[in-house]
Amino acid sequence: MVEILPSILAADFARLGEEIAKVERAGASMLHVDVMDGHFVPNISLGFPVIESIRKITRLKLDVHLMISDPDRYAHEFIRAGADHVLVHQEVCPNLDRTLRSIRGDGALAGVVLNPATPISTLSEVLDLVDHVLIMSVNPGYGGQSFIPNALKKIKALAWKRKELGLNFAIEIDGGVALDNVGDIVRAGCDWLVAGSSVFHTPDPGAAFSQMQRTAREATLVKV
Repeated sequence: MVEILPSILAADFARLGEEIAKVERAGASMLHVDVMDGHFVPNISLGFPVIESIRKITRLKLDVHLMISDPDRYAHEFIRAGADHVLVHQEVCPNLDRTLRSIRGDGALAGVVLNPATPISTLSEVLDLVDHVLIMSVNPGYGGQSFIPNALKKIKALAWKRKELGLNFAIEIDGGVALDNVGDIVRAGCDWLVAGSSVFHTPDPGAAFSQMQRTAREATLVKV
């Protein structure tokens, strides 16, 4: 089923519990959590204490995106803090097979992320190990960027490869997702759509989430 994942990086951190409660009441099943180290990406976000706090106030699945240079060192700690899914970047994992197996071994779903310039062919040897693949549709590091259209081609190619191999990993997208491109993204073959500003930078995040979720699911009914 197609899902919208509100990204808390765009939420009002002074009222984070309230912001999460709004999208939870609106029917969200997952939250996307961006972790940045100021090294792999040009920004610093949040760490273990924030995830531990979020875990205490919501039953939603936490989809934790590690935009960090050394995920092998920290993945276990994020799982212990409450992450249900851990996503690592292909670009920083020299032993990606081992990294994904370790995440799964610790009891979380294992995801891998591709930056806009990284081809999906780099995952050919690990697609049978991933629970989800996230396609970045902006360059990672900060919110509010414009959607990179080539991401749709990558999603289509990945969806075709998934079908060809008989696999069932979820395809996820992050960056520039808005109401006006949700339909195209879903029809390209995407299952999980991360939305930050389009949800939390609105007068009513719950209503914005509901509208995006409805639009995304309606797009699955359109034959292409």
